[in-house]
Amino acid sequence: MRLTPAASVDRIDGLVEDAAGVVRLKARVRAVAENNKANRAVEKLIAKHLKIGKTAVGVVAGETSRSKTIRISADPDAIIEQIQALSG
Repeated sequence: MRLTPAASVDRIDGLVEDAAGVVRLKARVRAVAENNKANRAVEKLIAKHLKIGKTAVGVVAGETSRSKTIRISADPDAIIEQIQALSG
């Protein structure tokens, strides 16, 4: 995931390719990048879009980076279509 903190709106912008050719889901949150506020905001945003509890979504790598790895603890079959919809 590629996260932009301190944005004007909370939203998922689809897929973006970085300079290394890695494709990531891009998101923006209004929360600032201090004291894990932006990380918690993106967890909440993803949980809302996937219609799962916010404790089922967690940042597992990249806490201080804009590039993050997100863990989703849910039935993969139940959320696969929703994840595809998030990617645009």
